[in-house]
Amino acid sequence: MPKLILVRHGQSQWNLENRFTGWWDVDLSDKGVEEARAGGRAIRSAGLYPTRCFTSVLTRAIRTLHLALHEMDMLWLPVEKDWHLNERHYGGLTGLNKQEMMDKVGEQQVKIWRRSFDIPPPPLEADSEFQLAGDPRYANVHVPMTESLKDTIERVLPYWERAIAPALRSGETVMISAHGNSLRALIKHLSGISDEDIVGLEIPTGKPILYELTDDLTEISRDYLA
Repeated sequence: MPKLILVRHGQSQWNLENRFTGWWDVDLSDKGVEEARAGGRAIRSAGLYPTRCFTSVLTRAIRTLHLALHEMDMLWLPVEKDWHLNERHYGGLTGLNKQEMMDKVGEQQVKIWRRSFDIPPPPLEADSEFQLAGDPRYANVHVPMTESLKDTIERVLPYWERAIAPALRSGETVMISAHGNSLRALIKHLSGISDEDIVGLEIPTGKPILYELTDDLTEISRDYLA
């Protein structure tokens, strides 16, 4: 049966600082490095042997994958990096402290921006220091100025169908290192979770999730690896 391993990147420096990150490229914290290594050890201890890996183009996800694979003695595995697996774009919230925003506009408004299914945050200002114009990762990519979870799902799932699902159907054991919201998109699809329920799904950093799937890639089981 096809097996899929999902890993949310380890704690990033901006996770530690309680800041909205999105597409901005932030590295792992020291804790995040250890979380990534522990995730790799958990995969190895479970006797799992991925054959192909996918990740975003953001450092925190790429490093999480590499650190985990190093613990598994499998750094040689083929890896495809693609922006479609990036975190949700947090628009004008990028770089801001979450608690300070709650103090400024109210906890309910921040909750709507963070946890509603189809309401995006305000767009990123044209003169923001967090604009990605000129970043070579996004040459020929129409970079969004903000995204809801629904928007994120609409870019993740076509990539899943185009690149990842065929690998699983051909017998590969696939490992994906990505982000809270790009992984929510995949979990919603695989587990048939409703629009209302998916926004409340918490995905711990660095803790691998193992999916066992039918041949048509529907869920048989979904479990965290210790």
